[in-house]
Amino acid sequence: MISIITLSLLERLQALDAELPVIMVTGGSLGAVAVNEAVRGALPLLLTDFQLLHLCGKGKVEASLLDTPGYRQFEFISTELPDVFAASDLVVSRAGANAIFEFLALAKPMLLIPLPRSASRGDQILNAQSYERRGLANVLLQEDMTAESLIAALKKLLEQAPTLRAALEEAPAADGTEAVLALIEQVQKP
Repeated sequence: MISIITLSLLERLQALDAELPVIMVTGGSLGAVAVNEAVRGALPLLLTDFQLLHLCGKGKVEASLLDTPGYRQFEFISTELPDVFAASDLVVSRAGANAIFEFLALAKPMLLIPLPRSASRGDQILNAQSYERRGLANVLLQEDMTAESLIAALKKLLEQAPTLRAALEEAPAADGTEAVLALIEQVQKP
């Protein structure tokens, strides 16, 4: 099955329309039901202005949408992920630390939809708020997300993309190597 998905992925990326911006939507390795539902609910209107590469999670591919022009969905992507990143103009994602640092490093304008406090310890909300305060991302809280609010947020993200991209490119790289080494040396001293 993976080899079929791999061939299909490369073919799908080649079939993208160069005239429309590409949004990569990801909810993490297992997908995100609320994000998937909002994206699919907004799909008819989104596809007038965007193309979507949707990493929806294992078992979350919607068969009835497989042949929808401009919309490509995947359970999981591994070795081809750099190609998906390269093809994407904008990103919609949860606000886990690993993901947002990847998007920061790639200077991808992002709309962050953090896990709500009812489903997490609140770290994604703090991550998203921090990025928003620093002008590195836009945020849409899950509890405020509807198909309409998602469309509005994505149109705003597209308008602000040049400004966000510039801020992302100027953001200092977070490298904790020196801090970790100093901590190791401190612990090792008698």
